[in-house]
Amino acid sequence: MHRGFSRSITIAGLAVALCLPNSQAFAQKGGGGKKDAKKTKEVWTDVKDASLPLDFAIQGEYVGATKSGKVGVQIIALGKGQFQAVVFAGGLPGDGWNGVARSLMQGSLEGDKALFAPAEGKRKYIAQKPEEFSATAAFPPKGHAPHSGVVSDGKLTLKTPSGPAEPAKVQRKSPTLGKQAPDGAIVLFDGKDTAEWNRGRLDKENGILNTDGGDVVSKRKFNNYTMHIEFMLPYRPDARGQGRGNSGFYQVDHYEAQILDSFGLEGKNNETGGIYTKSNPKVNMCLPPLQWQTYDVDFTNAIADEKGKKVKNARVTLRLNGVVVQDDLEITGPTGGGRSEPEATPGPIKLQGHGNPLQFRNIWIVERK
Repeated sequence: MHRGFSRSITIAGLAVALCLPNSQAFAQKGGGGKKDAKKTKEVWTDVKDASLPLDFAIQGEYVGATKSGKVGVQIIALGKGQFQAVVFAGGLPGDGWNGVARSLMQGSLEGDKALFAPAEGKRKYIAQKPEEFSATAAFPPKGHAPHSGVVSDGKLTLKTPSGPAEPAKVQRKSPTLGKQAPDGAIVLFDGKDTAEWNRGRLDKENGILNTDGGDVVSKRKFNNYTMHIEFMLPYRPDARGQGRGNSGFYQVDHYEAQILDSFGLEGKNNETGGIYTKSNPKVNMCLPPLQWQTYDVDFTNAIADEKGKKVKNARVTLRLNGVVVQDDLEITGPTGGGRSEPEATPGPIKLQGHGNPLQFRNIWIVERK
């Protein structure tokens, strides 16, 4: 995805770049039987890392059309040259998908190409073994139909029940990416220092706040606010479920908006866009790893009476990459993993490490009464 773009378009408010990765360059770096860093490396945090395998260039989003209409495809890397592709009728999530019909394909590398065939057999949600993996909670998913295809030189040639298609690879970009802090905002991180945080490592060269696997907590406490934050998921193709880029964006260190590499998956409360244990996202807007993504949140803390008894629950509206995934949600209680103080008290913002190297930037907050 980082090898060059031919042109840009717009999809559902997200800027989109057509991606033409240099597959041959990746293949030269990823092929061969020699023992090198690629054979033992399991986590990548830099899109410019020369050791990224060819799998990374193939993973991503593709958009095209058949005789029956638009089609979207999300290809998930499962490690060691294995993939699963989710085909969405009508377009990508958040951009035309009808919310129902999906088909799954299983893929594997053959030289510098990835070959895909209809997913079959006994499968379960996010199973460790690629041959048992399903990106959908139910297999086969509703609307599942036989699809096959080939990815070569950044192009997907797809065979569908409605005829052939050639979806182009795209890289969607949040419309709030790089959004500047308004007047009156408290800038928690602008890439220059970590003065507003307890823990966290500053990458001075790139202006990034790193968790290095540990929790990073704001020094200030907050109550009601509007907030913007940008994050990047690591690339961990061999990992599954909560081991795959796990983190959390905690409101007042009580309520977790999940951060996880859940690209292409069902969209559950423990996946990106979900309020952990409480509410699934309305749509899974998680983008592929090693792309910058955004959370924009409107948060109102719980309210207690004079005796300290909670009389009103906290509420949150959450936008993931510009799309509302939680709409004025009433949060019935803490989501776990936060501070021990009672609800309805001011608290810090926590960026969870959870053993994964998450990266953050452009963090600001506007307090409200």
